[in-house]
Formats: sequence, structure tokens, C-alpha cells
Amino acid sequence: MSGRLGRLDALRGLAALVVVFDHSSHTFMPHFRGELMPQFSTSRYGIMVFFLVSGYIIPASLERRGCVRAFWIGRVFRIYPLWAAVVAVLLTLDFLGLAEVRDFDGQSAVAVAVAHAVMLQELLGTQNLLLVLWTLSYEMCFYLLVVALFTVRLHQWSAAVAVVFAVFAAVSVTAGVTLPVSALSGAVGSGPLIACVSVGMGVALCCASTGSSGLRVFGGVLGGALALVLVACNGTVPLWEGLVILAVMFLGTVVHRAEHGRITWRCAAGTAVLVVGCAVGSAYRYGDGHHFTRRGWIVAFLLAVLTFAAGQAPRHRRIPVSLTGLGTISYSVYLVHPVLLAAIDGTAGRRRQDSLVHEVAFFAVLLPLCVVTHRYVEAPAQAWGRRWAHRPGDQVSKSTVSSSDTGNDWQVRT
Repeated sequence: MSGRLGRLDALRGLAALVVVFDHSSHTFMPHFRGELMPQFSTSRYGIMVFFLVSGYIIPASLERRGCVRAFWIGRVFRIYPLWAAVVAVLLTLDFLGLAEVRDFDGQSAVAVAVAHAVMLQELLGTQNLLLVLWTLSYEMCFYLLVVALFTVRLHQWSAAVAVVFAVFAAVSVTAGVTLPVSALSGAVGSGPLIACVSVGMGVALCCASTGSSGLRVFGGVLGGALALVLVACNGTVPLWEGLVILAVMFLGTVVHRAEHGRITWRCAAGTAVLVVGCAVGSAYRYGDGHHFTRRGWIVAFLLAVLTFAAGQAPRHRRIPVSLTGLGTISYSVYLVHPVLLAAIDGTAGRRRQDSLVHEVAFFAVLLPLCVVTHRYVEAPAQAWGRRWAHRPGDQVSKSTVSSSDTGNDWQVRT
């Protein structure tokens, strides 16, 4: 495969492998992991590459369609079917005593289910059923912000948005602005917050997907406001890091716009310098902590940015099929591996000594399994989503911006 689709798949495949190693090393290579993490945070490397790729793809997907309703249909069928399948398997393993589900600190099952259903559990004071699901909460906030900018016709301001988030991150850590973990949930209660946000998000999505321009703007703005409040006031990562995550995703959008002549490369380079500088400066200023090593974070972040930049270089080179194939199943790799690890930890237990053989064997079992889940869960669901998104009448929520503004020539697979 050649072109930017192959490059993106290769980047996603690499990021997925690194994330899997980060989590599987807990089980199979604890000593090596303990030595590596303070120097290089593999988890942050993987997710930052994912966030950059998402930033590159997601706004292009919305603007290519020019239809908020079709965008959300596509996202739902892309994310939820496999998510529901792995959660169901995990709950079944827990019921059978083969794995253990996290403790939810007395939260009701309904509240936990609703928080996960809207994909914002990480920002609603609820433990994740699977550790990796926390990143999907930030992805969802990014979707809401992208839709908000699109409905108010400010979607071309990606560079400015990225810089604003990065600067606010640096200012917050310099000023010593800190909030308790899930501060908003602690103030109003997780149950009421989950209820309010869920209703608000439902209203936002419905309004943003209507044919009325006024309701569309209202829904977009409401969704964007919910995302900003949750990231700023109810995260479990430090405030500066939550803002950096949003800045990084919009930086991915900036690169896409520069590649397609929507902005100049000088503007994109300036944006990248500011975002990277603010992110690194924020991490350095934040310092070392019990769950945070600034050297490991900074090295991982810089390598993620360099990896993404390198991935944009071989535009006309053929990408190996192995890398593009791995990228194709990367979402399955990302969601399935924690379930497999939970089953191993719940039955055989974690190893006390490093075992490279077991680490390699884990990958050898995981990857074929993910080929199966992609073929029989992901691919059919995406096909259904495309059919639903292109039903007659689904263009009623199409934005009034012109095709030249939206860049409908962008052909990016999501």
C-alpha cells in the first residue's frame, strides 16, 4: 500500500504494538519494565502517536462528509461494536472467575454503564472497565470540539486552537494551578454529573445533527462546552496534560491542512514548535512524582512527535504490507489485549522474573485473534455504518459551509 493511508496505518500499527508491550510487560517482564519506564514512558509514546493520527484523520472525515449526522454515525459504528464485544467478554470472564473487574468505589451499576456508554467515563469520575478506555474519553472530547468548530464555521482555525490549548497548559503549570482528581465529580457527586453530562451530550448530538442551522450551532457549541469543562475540571491526569492532549490532536489536524495547501508549512511548523515547546516545558515544570517521571514523559513525547513527522516523509514509497495490515487491526489490538491479559493474570498470574519467551508468545496469540475480531466484528460494523450514513435524507444536517471551506477533496479512510 502506498500514499498517506499506508503511512497512517503503519503509524497506528506501531503505536498499538508499543501500547501492548507497555501493558504486557507488567505481566511478563516486570524488572525490565521497571528500569525502562523512568527513561521512556512507552504508554505515553503510543497514545501520543494515536492522538496525532486521530487529529490528522477526524476533522478530515467530518469535513469530507460535510454532514454532522453522517460523521456521528460513522464514529458510532467504528468504535462501539468492538468496544461492546470486549466489554461483554470481560464481564463474562469476571462472572466465571477467570478475570477481575475493577472496583467502582460504590458507584451504581447504572451510573457506571451510562458513563461508559457515552465514552466519557474517564472524565466522569468513573473507573475504566479496561485501562485503555481512558484515551477514548479524550477522543470523544476531541470529536465534540471538532463538531463545535465545524458548526460555527471555525474549523479552519486548527493552528490557533492547538496553540491556545498548549499555551494554557504551560500557563496553568507555571501558575501552579492544580485540581484534585475528578474535582467536579467530588464537588457535585459522580451520579448527578453523569446524569447531567449524558443528557447534555444527547441533546448536543441530536441538535448538531438536525437540519436547522440554529439548532445545529447550539448543539455543536453545547457539546464543545461539555468537552472543555470535563477536560479542564474533571480529569484524572494533571490539567496541563489534558490540555496538551487536545493541543496534540489539533496539531495533527494542522499537519493535514498543510499537506493539502489549506495553510502554509511555515504556519504548521510554527504551531508545532509552540505546541512541542509548551508540552515539554509543562512536563519539566511539573517535575517528578509518584506516578510521573518527567524524563520518561518528555522522551516519549518527543519520540512520538518525531515518529509522526517521519511517517509523513515517505509519501511516494511503498509501505510494507505487514505494517499496513497491523494498522488495519490496530483498534482490535488496542482493545483486545487488555482482556487477554486480564484472563492470564486471573488464571496463571504475573511472572516474578522477566520472560521474553512469554512476551513473544503473547503477541503470537494476540495478533491472529485480532485478525479474527477485525474481520467478524469491526469490518461488518463499519460496512453497516457506511450504509446508514449514506441513507437518503441523511444530508439534512449538512453544514452551510462551502465545499472549498470544508475541503471535500480530502479522501481519508476512517
